[in-house]
Amino acid sequence: MGIVVQKYGGSSVADADGIKRVAQRIVDAKRAGHDVVVVVSAMGDTTDELIDLAEQVSPLPAGRELDMLLTAGERISMALLAMAIGNLGQEAQSFTGSQAGVITDSVHGKAKIIDVTPGRIEKALAQGAVAIVAGFQGVSQDTKDITTLGRGGSDTTAVALAAAMDADVCEIYSDVDGVFTADPRIVPSARKRDRISYEEMLEMAASGAKILHLRCVEYARRYQMPIHVRSSFSKRTGTWIAEDAEVEQMEQAIIAGVAHDRSEAKITVVGVPDKVGEAARIFEALSEAGINLDMIVQNVSAAATNLTDISFTLPREDGQKAMAALAQLKDEVGYDSLLYDDRIGKVSLVGAGMRSHPGVTAKFFAALANAGVNIEMISTSEIRISVIVDESQVDDAVAATHTAFDLDSDEVEAVVYGGTGR
Repeated sequence: MGIVVQKYGGSSVADADGIKRVAQRIVDAKRAGHDVVVVVSAMGDTTDELIDLAEQVSPLPAGRELDMLLTAGERISMALLAMAIGNLGQEAQSFTGSQAGVITDSVHGKAKIIDVTPGRIEKALAQGAVAIVAGFQGVSQDTKDITTLGRGGSDTTAVALAAAMDADVCEIYSDVDGVFTADPRIVPSARKRDRISYEEMLEMAASGAKILHLRCVEYARRYQMPIHVRSSFSKRTGTWIAEDAEVEQMEQAIIAGVAHDRSEAKITVVGVPDKVGEAARIFEALSEAGINLDMIVQNVSAAATNLTDISFTLPREDGQKAMAALAQLKDEVGYDSLLYDDRIGKVSLVGAGMRSHPGVTAKFFAALANAGVNIEMISTSEIRISVIVDESQVDDAVAATHTAFDLDSDEVEAVVYGGTGR
């Protein structure tokens, strides 16, 4: 038996009973002969509560101090979990991200993992203990300050540790039984996928599926680390995320699922002079402000005015920062005005089978039309079609698309045990 890395989300360790239930599962895995490394998130909504508390104290808290505060949530849950495991007769040792050897860059709030040096974890395993690691955090290589990895960072911590220790598998535990063809809260008839490829899961995560974080899947694909997504509330087999060839052997689904995202906003730069370099100035300003863009559409310029409109989507939390950056460019670029819309949603159809099956786009748009959903923007990749729609029509769009592609299950498979989907 080899090393198994298990990650438990906030809903799994939300209270004392949850922590004791997780402890029993960990001890069972240890007694089955595995070396077990556990990555744990903060309890329940602790991180959100700490952010709210920080904002009450300071409207713009310093990144370094905010990271110091937020990492306390995972330290609480890791210590409590170690105590619960000890109570079951199994030794456990808890480690912060820095003690576990998670080395990051120095960007507070969105740090990226540079290296993992898990010497202390390996020593704990050699002593027969379960190693428990605080997720979501590391230590800066340059400044030696505590850093956080951003939302979903515990998933990334788990996969990075699994890759560094050459683990057999990285198990991601949440409050749903695996990866479903749509969010079970919107589509109760969503079907659980037994296997899904890294490529499809990357597109699903990038399109808003909350079950796994995008950076976690990227890391797993880079190191070919198999991920098993399952529920900590049941004993059921979950969804395996693996190489494309392995998935294709097992399952030949055209569509992997329908994802949605309500966290974006849309900005339209109206009346941009259609000449060389204007678009570059706009997007350079956004880049310098540290804003990631998603979908971009430029209209054909009007012959009479030689002006064009450029629309793009971005994280809603960056909306005001982007508007401020663009406002400073008005005289330089000479555009007419800026339009901001944060009442939008993105709906995406994902599936590797799109490459070899014509008619997917037509069926997708027909399903949206039949549901009375108006499309504002369209973006595609080789295995994904995304559309921007009005926020109020997201649920209808997801349900209609799911049904149109025969993804509905005859019986209810999707159970959300904890209520958050993480």
